[in-house]
Amino acid sequence: MNINFTLIAQAIAFAVLIWFTVKFVWPPLLKAIEARQKEIADGLAAAQEGRSALEVAAKKSETTLNEAKQKASEIIGQAEKRAAQIIDEAKGNAKAEGDRIIAGAKAEIDQEVNRAKEGLRAQVSTLAVAGAEKILRKEIDAKAHSEMLTKLAAEL
Repeated sequence: MNINFTLIAQAIAFAVLIWFTVKFVWPPLLKAIEARQKEIADGLAAAQEGRSALEVAAKKSETTLNEAKQKASEIIGQAEKRAAQIIDEAKGNAKAEGDRIIAGAKAEIDQEVNRAKEGLRAQVSTLAVAGAEKILRKEIDAKAHSEMLTKLAAEL
């Protein structure tokens, strides 16, 4: 065998192998590589979009949370104002009720005092009449008084 022939045959076999690889093996490999690259690029783009959406959602949730906190503090402030107002109203009502009760009690006391005074006056007048009657009984002289009564009757 000739060494030149062997080298040329190996070169031709190598060329046929390269042609076969380029024609039949390389396109499916390139297609698979390109599909994988596209898939990776799409995944990275989706990840970037997800990251952007996450940042937007985080900002939106923070804004919503701040608004909710502000609204809650406003509601709490209004509730505290209303509670203070209710307490003030209750104090006013209690004061008015107390004043009314005190006025009623004073009126009742005044009535009781007046009743007691009237009762005492009646008792004092009864005692005075009884005392005067006793005094007059002791000091009545029928003869002297009958003369006075006749003089008085004559004048009238």
